[in-house]
Amino acid sequence: MCKMLKRAAALTGFLILAGAAFSQPPDWYEHREERFRGEQWRARMFTEVKEDLDHVQSKTFPVGRDEYRIVRTKQELDELQGELTAHRYSEQKLDEVIATLQRVVADNRMSPRDRDVLNDDLQRLRDYRAHHENWR
Repeated sequence: MCKMLKRAAALTGFLILAGAAFSQPPDWYEHREERFRGEQWRARMFTEVKEDLDHVQSKTFPVGRDEYRIVRTKQELDELQGELTAHRYSEQKLDEVIATLQRVVADNRMSPRDRDVLNDDLQRLRDYRAHHENWR
């Protein structure tokens, strides 16, 4: 009887763990790659960059310089989006966003994969700065 209970408990534990493994959300990095397929991402580039920052922020200790740099970058992005929504392109504001994001990449503690994501975002922002008049 005792062996049956132990086996039942072991099986129950295994089923719970297996269920948890299968219920995991899809890999965030794969989802990100899907978001950037094609050219449609250009219309929502700043939103996509902010989503990447949200992801990195969710993995950052919520107090201190790392958190501050991410929050500041998101504020700069909001200000830039406000300018663009009002149909005012401000290269100075875009440069501020790029500079604050560069500080996040250079100074924050994060995984190499997250650093690659933000470096990719930096390159997209630089491309936008160079070719914004052709982006839709």
